[in-house]
Amino acid sequence: MGKEWVRPHGRWKKITTIVIFLLCTLTVTEELVLSKNIEQKKAIVSEVADVAAKALTAIAAEYSGINVADMTKLRESARQAGIYLKVVRNTLARRGLEGTKFDCMREGLTGPLLLAFSNNEPGTAAKVIRDFAKTNDKLVVKLVVLDGKLLAPADIDALADLPSYDEAISMLMGVIKAPIGKLVRTLVEPHAKLVRTLAAVADQKRAA
Repeated sequence: MGKEWVRPHGRWKKITTIVIFLLCTLTVTEELVLSKNIEQKKAIVSEVADVAAKALTAIAAEYSGINVADMTKLRESARQAGIYLKVVRNTLARRGLEGTKFDCMREGLTGPLLLAFSNNEPGTAAKVIRDFAKTNDKLVVKLVVLDGKLLAPADIDALADLPSYDEAISMLMGVIKAPIGKLVRTLVEPHAKLVRTLAAVADQKRAA
């Protein structure tokens, strides 16, 4: 006996069934991927909003042209300094900054940007970005914000030079100690002068 003959329309029916199955599978997969992407985007927006709510200052800098090795160095410097540094899509960054004290940055978020936030010291992020830019001109400062006020990019130097908390306390103590020291010397001087006078009189009497 020869091979069983399959009618053409039966063969096409099987092919059609397989195609429909594959299309359905792809549709479900796409929906799952889309759902996952939406959740990831929501997480990023929430993360940026949380960081912005606690941050003291923020810097946005263009990083186009920076190679992976240099970007890794920048990230490591940021980590050691304790600042938040991340490349975030501008659309997501705008959503995350909406309603925060960094809302003023939203209109300026264009092009490939990274965000850096100072959480503990106001000048930390500015210092990390400025110092890196000194040796890598591909990192260009675009936005600088201090306590809700949008500054000029050139103001990053002044912001980076702000003293840390410990430095500020040390400077304050120096200012406080200087007048106190002078006051103590003023109060002590009359007594010291009296002691010197009595000593001189005693010496004169012994000489006589």
